[in-house]
Amino acid sequence: MIDGYKVIDMDTHVSPRLTLLEEYMDASFKERYQQEMAPYIKIKEGGQPRPDGTPTSGKSLTFPGMQYDRYPGTPLEPHHTQITDSGSPVFVKEISGDGLQGHHRKQVQKGVEQANSEGRILDMDEEGRDMDFMFGANNAPVMSLGDPTLCQGFYDAYHRFLDDYTAASPDRLRSHMLVHAGDVEWAINTIKAQANKKWATAVWLQLPLDFPVDDPTLEPLYAVMNDLELPLIHHSFYTGYPWFPGYRDMWGNSAINRTAAHPWGAARLSAYLICSGILDRYPNLKAAVAEVGQGWYPQWLIRLGEMVFYVSGTTVPTKYKPIEYAQMGRFLCCAEPFEGAEMTRCCIELLGENALMHQSDYPHAEAHFPDTAKMVMDWDIWEKFPDSAKRKYVGGNAEEFLRLI
Repeated sequence: MIDGYKVIDMDTHVSPRLTLLEEYMDASFKERYQQEMAPYIKIKEGGQPRPDGTPTSGKSLTFPGMQYDRYPGTPLEPHHTQITDSGSPVFVKEISGDGLQGHHRKQVQKGVEQANSEGRILDMDEEGRDMDFMFGANNAPVMSLGDPTLCQGFYDAYHRFLDDYTAASPDRLRSHMLVHAGDVEWAINTIKAQANKKWATAVWLQLPLDFPVDDPTLEPLYAVMNDLELPLIHHSFYTGYPWFPGYRDMWGNSAINRTAAHPWGAARLSAYLICSGILDRYPNLKAAVAEVGQGWYPQWLIRLGEMVFYVSGTTVPTKYKPIEYAQMGRFLCCAEPFEGAEMTRCCIELLGENALMHQSDYPHAEAHFPDTAKMVMDWDIWEKFPDSAKRKYVGGNAEEFLRLI
């Protein structure tokens, strides 16, 4: 808590390495994965350490991806738009003289993305974070193999990992369930099995390539989420599978690709949840997006509303205008601090108090650890709004979204 305000960080990360995740795999699945996925298991040596100080070397899953290594002003070569086994972006974070990455002002506790949840709690106490919502995305590329049962083995292991990781402070560490759209029955059974666990406060639905979020086969899944009042949450990707829309159209540059990928993935998701009528059919269902910025958010919804009117007959009738779903708090966006105070002010003025949630990206280098939350709370824009706007932004909206109140 900071100055009497409850702080919930809606974009933090855990990324258990393969050797750690193997400890949580079912024995029969572990044997199968080691046989079938042997071509994708790599031993990597060296490399820049993660922001939490843990090495990037060791055993990992490596899937084909885009290189995204074209420097602006140079020719576009064939490999810039091809998926290759060596596909990995040129992603170099600024490192200060004392070894800090990105915006970090102090080192985070070592290993907080792995098993060191006690260290995370220490960092939370220092920064004033009452609760962390944690994304675990390092298993998502398994979807590229096209076998839902492989995904299930990894997702089950991730859920078991969270059982142990969150035991350090069950009231303060929350995450999402991972489910795959390729097997709706399994997804529903998984949600029902995990839903009563404290950490399981949202569902991250992994979509195969060319599988829309409004595909009618997902209706039973949304019905269960609606009954359980479980929200849908999304964190975009930018370098590999699952591909963001337009991934081949980026002319090969990592920075420009990342600028486009995250908000575009979020914008597409919001449009189809709204324009398909899903949010109308399931009134207890909410959705949110993280690490996508917030400036796109009101502009996209305003433009979408006009296009639904202008190209009438191409979407189903909805109860509200697209922007109103944000204003009501049915579709929320986690705001990235680097977009700044004035951008945040504009979004609140257009969307109201119910649409934004605080995020830092801890322990990754976009976080201003250890004072991201305090930095945002000290913005002078809050003087222009009632106290409820600030209180909802830093914690209240997230508390309601995660059905904690």
